[in-house]
This record gives sequence, structure tokens and C-alpha cells, in this order.
Amino acid sequence: MRVSFRDCSLRAGKALALFSTLAVAACAAGTPGTKSASQTSARVFAVGLADVQRVYIDDVEIDDIALAGVEGLLEIDPEISIERRGQNVQLAFKGETTGSYSAPGDHDPGGWGRLTDSLVRDLASVSPALANAGSERIYETIFDAVADSLDKYSRYASRSEAQENRANRDGFGGVGIRIDVVPEGVAVQSVMRNTPAERAGLKAGDIIVAIDGVSAEGIDSKNAVKRLRGPLDSEVLLTVERGEDGTLAITVVRDFIVPQTVTWEVRDEVLILRVEGFNHDTTRALQAAAIEARTKTSDPFAGVVLDLRGNPGGLLDQSVSVSDLFLDEGTIVTTHGRHPESHQVFKAERSSVLRELPIVVLINGYSASASEIVAAALQDNGRALVAGSVSYGKGSVQTLLRLPNQGELTLTWARFHAPSGYPLSGRGVMPNVCTSGIAAASEALLAARRQSRSTDDRTRVVNHKDEAALASFRSRCPSQREESDLDLQVAVQLIKDGRLYRQLIDQDLALLAN
Repeated sequence: MRVSFRDCSLRAGKALALFSTLAVAACAAGTPGTKSASQTSARVFAVGLADVQRVYIDDVEIDDIALAGVEGLLEIDPEISIERRGQNVQLAFKGETTGSYSAPGDHDPGGWGRLTDSLVRDLASVSPALANAGSERIYETIFDAVADSLDKYSRYASRSEAQENRANRDGFGGVGIRIDVVPEGVAVQSVMRNTPAERAGLKAGDIIVAIDGVSAEGIDSKNAVKRLRGPLDSEVLLTVERGEDGTLAITVVRDFIVPQTVTWEVRDEVLILRVEGFNHDTTRALQAAAIEARTKTSDPFAGVVLDLRGNPGGLLDQSVSVSDLFLDEGTIVTTHGRHPESHQVFKAERSSVLRELPIVVLINGYSASASEIVAAALQDNGRALVAGSVSYGKGSVQTLLRLPNQGELTLTWARFHAPSGYPLSGRGVMPNVCTSGIAAASEALLAARRQSRSTDDRTRVVNHKDEAALASFRSRCPSQREESDLDLQVAVQLIKDGRLYRQLIDQDLALLAN
């Protein structure tokens, strides 16, 4: 089995971290009630249940999972009921039994997929709400219920949502702007560098009032994105309102767009690299940003701040390669699950960039998954100090599987462990320097100095199922979600105070050596 890695934004719902090419060839969905539709939906259900049985981190009973999915249909029509009695499954509508079915074997995903299809069709024959729901709504409802019965990170993406997710991960044909909708049309929030929009002269603050001659007044964000995207090298004519410049007609030639995740600035001789997510281009963009910053800055840098605050994750393989940018050797992350191929070790393999400079990684309560891997890898290898608050604690790895309807089922596949061995699930990364609840940078640095003379249990293993122990551990540096400038002040001062920086690094290395 060939694997590559994925992770999607926690802001979008449940996080996704590992993509496995266990895809099944797509087939077209028919209309509800046809033989073709029944064959297709039975296959969709069977493939999804088989995926759960094969790769989910825990061994589950397929009959329980399948029935949980069908029971999700009560969201569409609360007057239906499904009940298992021994070896039979009974359906009822408005309190009256409408059918009884023999249950397949407990480990027969194909049989339960076919039964699920039969239950849906028979319920639709008595429930107008189900009959009018449409196949995609039914898939979404059933697989949402299946995922909810597993854990908070497993999830289902409908065909349209999966298409949008793939575009965000892999890139798309577009113009290169971040937008918001306003009553007049589409407001340009920012223009990505080196994109068609920048080359055409679009600016932040522009209001797009028409797209290809069609008014954008009252448009919603989904349709705005749909109309701005299109085939590579195709043209889109934007009618733009720009303050005193009045109305402008700007033609933009669409190009391949990968959302930008990296920005940089220099503060007090310290290079600040901000990473907002991990997509296919992040490692290249981060390396390019470091080179660009050195080229455009005359004075040498005193150090580097890698700002991962608010970073919800992204592509896991990119978190590995980003870590590898700063490490010459050492383990980056390990993963462990039920499936034999979930046991993997990732090590640094390349020469690092900015190798001579001290590094401080900033994290907060929204730093999750792939960003936690980077923070823990640099911290445990003695390459960086971590400042901020304890991170989110999203320490599980998901596998993404495409279903025959082109939807995507995301299942928890493994848990990842920091190089020093502790699992991050529920626990998160504990900073060397805590900024939770402090009023001034000097206060955080003073606490760090005092801490350096005491025993630190930063690497302590905490059972991810022991909520009380997790809460107690995380209370040492309570999760912050805001992004205060004070965090940056602390990071810069840590870099400037070489003695304290070295003291804290040496303390970590001594801790790991014991």
C-alpha cells in the first residue's frame, strides 16, 4: 500500500492527517429508485464499511457501525425507527412496523452495505422526507453518523465538499485572491504574491462588482469562488470598483494556484517565519522565504521565530519535510495504530537551512496536528525552544479514502508520538516558556529562569483516555487561542538572551538523556 499524507483544517471541522491510496474506482450515481442507483449506493455503503473494518485504529463491529449510520436517517425524518432484535433488523414508520430483514454476519461489510441500501429504499417508500432527500444527502447523513460513532476526527465529506478539499490541498485554476462577500459584490481581502491577480494589478480593498459581465451584487461566497475559478489559461473579466480610481475593467488569466501558507518579516534583527497551514507548497515556500529574507536584509539575523500559532495543520508529509528543513539528523515523528502499515518512523534526511541560528517556535491552543509535529520535533531534538501555550493536542493520524460517489471518508488510522516518545493525543506540546496569563515578556522569561533550576516533566507521558490527568497536565500552561504580540516579544527576547536560550536548550537535552 502506497501512502502519502494529508491533514485538513480543524476550523473546517474534524482534522485529517494521513491520506492512503485505498481509493476505489469511481462510478456514476443514478437517480433515486432506479436499479443503477441501488447498485451504486449499495457499493458506496459496502466500500465505506469495508474501509472502516480495514484501517480504523480500533477493531469495531461492522453491524454496530452500519446500524449507527442508518439510525442517522432520523435527522431527515424523526418518525422512522430502526431496531435490531437478535438476527433481525426491523423498520417502523410512525410507530408501525414496515419491514423485517435478516442481519448479515457481524464482519460482513458487503452484506451490511447491501442491507443499508435496502433499508434506505424501503424507508423512502413510506417517508416523503427520505424520498425527496436525494442520494448525496442520504450518503452524507449515514456516513456522518458512522463517523460520529467512531471518534471526533473521523468524518465524511460529500462529493462537492471533497472536491473543494482537494482543491485546497492540491491547488486549482484561479486568480490568486482571498475574498469576502459584501452587499456590492466580492471584496478583495488580499492578493497572493506571484499570482495572476497580482500581475493584472488587483489590490486589497478592490470591490469586484461583476464577473465576466454578470453582476456580483448579492452573490454568496460559494458561487463567487466557483465563478472566479476555472480552467488554466482561461480569461476572466473583472469589473472592479476602486475608491477614487472609479470603475476598472481588469482581465485576469487564470493559473494554477496553491494557497499561500508562508509569510515573513524581520523584527529587531530576528527573522519571523509565519506558517498558517501545510499544503503541497509549504516546504518550498518556507525555504524560499528564508532565502528571500536573507537576500533582502542587509544585516545578519540574530535568530528565527517559527510562528505556528493558529496553524490547524495541513499535509503531514509537509510537516515532516518542514521539520527536516531545520534538522540535520534525528527522529521527526513516529506513528502507531492497528493496521501493520500504520507503524512508521520519519527521520531527518537533509542538511538544514539557517543551521547556525537559534530558533523559537510559537504555538497556542489552535496549533494542531501537523504544526504540533514540527514543534515537538524541533523541541525534542534540541533545535528550538517552544514558547506560547500548550497546543491543541490533536495527536491522531487519519487516512482519507475516496468512495465510489467521489465523496471522501476520513478515518483515524494511527496516533503520532513525539521523538522523545510521548503521544500528543489530548496532551499537546508543552512550551519551554509559557506565556499564558502573563502581563509582560519579562514575567515569562523570569518564570523560565526559575523553571530551569527545577525538575521539568515536559516529556511526561499522559494517557489520552485519562481526562483528569490530561487536564492537570495542560493546566501547567493553559491553552490560549488569541495571538498576542507579547508572544513575539518573548520569542525575540529569548533569542537575544543567548545565555537563557542555551540554558533552556541544555536543560531539555539533559532531560532527554536521562
